[in-house]
Amino acid sequence: MSELEEAVAARDGDRTGRAFNAVMNGVQSTSDAERVLAGPRLAALLPAFPPAGPRPMLAMAAGFCVERGADPAACAEPILGGVHQDLLDALEFARRWTATGAAEDELPEPDEKIIDDALLARLGGEVYEATRLALAWCSVEEWQPPALAVLCRSAEVRRRHASEILPACRDLAALERHDLKCLAYALAVLDDEPLVVLHRPTGTGFEVRIGGIGDNFQLHTLLAHVLVGGGYVPGTTPSAESVRLATDPEPARGRTRTIATGAFELLAPDGERIWNEGLPDDIPAVEGHRLLVLDEPAYQRSWNADRFFPHLPGTAELARVLTADETRTWFARTSPGNAIRRPS
Repeated sequence: MSELEEAVAARDGDRTGRAFNAVMNGVQSTSDAERVLAGPRLAALLPAFPPAGPRPMLAMAAGFCVERGADPAACAEPILGGVHQDLLDALEFARRWTATGAAEDELPEPDEKIIDDALLARLGGEVYEATRLALAWCSVEEWQPPALAVLCRSAEVRRRHASEILPACRDLAALERHDLKCLAYALAVLDDEPLVVLHRPTGTGFEVRIGGIGDNFQLHTLLAHVLVGGGYVPGTTPSAESVRLATDPEPARGRTRTIATGAFELLAPDGERIWNEGLPDDIPAVEGHRLLVLDEPAYQRSWNADRFFPHLPGTAELARVLTADETRTWFARTSPGNAIRRPS
């Protein structure tokens, strides 16, 4: 480890390469106690590591150490800084590619086999810079495992870094050449977020605080647990096992066959459906509060109850029941005429 640190500091490429290979092999065979110490040291090397070098591999080694007990907060800034820079570089690659080609010229697949002199010439600028952009385009998905390692183990890491990185992640994903779903979902996780929930069939309203929820399947289960299980609204209470899978602080171990059943239709204030496949972050804000409407389900739904992020337990707690006046005021900000039509 010290040899790699010294080689990077000396900007000795050959020495860095040899030391890097030795460290990569060592991380796999060392003890977890040594990985706890190595994680922050590996992450700290990222800013000084050659941008055109195997930085994602170095980040993955640091992320592996986090998975084995290293402090995610101590590793997060260099890892997520590298993620953010590669996202921006990949977007710049796409901008230059598009600006220098024909209108029907599709963006290339992210494969290092595309990198040749013609590609670098098309990108323009210095060859080193063009190479960096091309490598970012090809390797940005490799940053997901180390990013998830720190994001899914620390709410503080998410609070500090996620909102800055998320727009670039979504912009790149929108180009449909990279699978960044896991990274985008992790960056969009809400923590200690107040949610106004209106139950249309009973005309009741609630304030629920949510956190650590990876998708709306998990949110759906936890809202049913809090509201149906708590006796506040009618319906079928989710099974104890589906609730445990959504909330257990211990990481999930493999896949289960536990099935969760939908209790509600999740609707935005304008009556549009909020999809279970989406995120709590999809719920619109009205006057500074995220506002979710629950209606009778249009049809029976069920899904596998395993949570999206095995290492990220979700929480949903009833903060208070809204008064009748508060509930009427919030309902007045919704559009009941747009509710989902049910089969006749």
